[in-house]
Amino acid sequence: MAASLSNEVKQALEDIYYNERTGRGREALALLERASAAGDGDATCVLARCYCGRQYVWAGHGFPEDDHKAVRYLHKSVEQGSALGVLVALRSGELTPSVQKKMPFKNLQEAMDEALALAESGDAFSQYVVANSYFWWDFLSIQNKDADSFPSHEQFKAYLKENISKCEDWFWRAFRGGMYFAANNLNKYYREGDEDIIAPQPEKARDLYKIGAEAGHPIMQAIHADDLSEAGRKEEALHWYKKAAEGGHPGAWYDVGRCYFNGEGTDQDDTYAVRCFEKELEKNPIHEGSCNLLGKAYFFGRGVLTDYAKAYHLLYTAYDRQQSTWGTFYLAKCAFNGLGTPQDYGKALEFIRKMTFENPEADYMQGYIHARGLGGVPEDIKKGVELLKKAGNLPEAKAELLHYKKTLFGKWVRRS
Repeated sequence: MAASLSNEVKQALEDIYYNERTGRGREALALLERASAAGDGDATCVLARCYCGRQYVWAGHGFPEDDHKAVRYLHKSVEQGSALGVLVALRSGELTPSVQKKMPFKNLQEAMDEALALAESGDAFSQYVVANSYFWWDFLSIQNKDADSFPSHEQFKAYLKENISKCEDWFWRAFRGGMYFAANNLNKYYREGDEDIIAPQPEKARDLYKIGAEAGHPIMQAIHADDLSEAGRKEEALHWYKKAAEGGHPGAWYDVGRCYFNGEGTDQDDTYAVRCFEKELEKNPIHEGSCNLLGKAYFFGRGVLTDYAKAYHLLYTAYDRQQSTWGTFYLAKCAFNGLGTPQDYGKALEFIRKMTFENPEADYMQGYIHARGLGGVPEDIKKGVELLKKAGNLPEAKAELLHYKKTLFGKWVRRS
């Protein structure tokens, strides 16, 4: 059992959480692996968190998500005598009776006391773990108490309030110490309160992500940028999207590119936007937004030479790999006209049916296909004419309508 965190754990926490934009996440993960193998339970606990996915560790590190490995490491950390591991396992629902029997603490309170000592020493990760124990009511299990432990419901509520409210100070200590994830639970605590025990204080949540952004955390910079953009402060939003992108936050180069592509908070610059989308795709070749907007850029020749084959490939990647329907109109036009892909009326119809908005050109393409019985659909001139008429004054639709007439009996037929 550690009276303080090892130098290996301190260095790993610095690179993984407190100063994550250094780009040393992979080295920190390897450091934790070695320390864990040498018997460092706290290293094993942090290692478990690294494999739990973006809910527990910054996605920019690119750590693989492996729930089975995370659970295995968490159990191992308890056996190795990590007080933090005990509390994290309890919080995760992984401190089963059989696992608890293997911990070298006489009870949960002893583990909590050690975690509190680590938190008091100034470690932000420990402060975050302690805060969660209060925030999520784990203190009930730790102190072995419930409603029946009190003579009245009012006294039980007073006990709950006293303990739950302790999370606020611990979350702030953790947040100021670099544990940016603390902002998420602080935000929840302030905006929602806790049942009828803790009243909401939404005004205190207002600047949380701004504070995290100014402290240099890329994920906080991206969230702050989103908030600014939603508030219509586009120029400020772009500033923080750039900071997040430069810090390596996944998706941020797309956001920068989108701003330049659409002229949001800056003058439109298609060439620079294209470079931003390409940067994003270098890290994630199936990034939905970048595939779609770069595909649109190639379709219209914005910032690049028109290249329908590249446009189709990018737009189809987003459609096929990310189930995105954003670019289905352009995919339909490519398939209908044989632009960058073999002409395929069936595929064109498939894409049109996935569209989420009305468009005269889509009505024209559907009308053409149904009236002529193309792409594997039966000929239906009446339906085709209805769709062609729906396309309004679109020249192609008006020209196609000239091929059909209505008989004296009211039936639509092809002109001979």
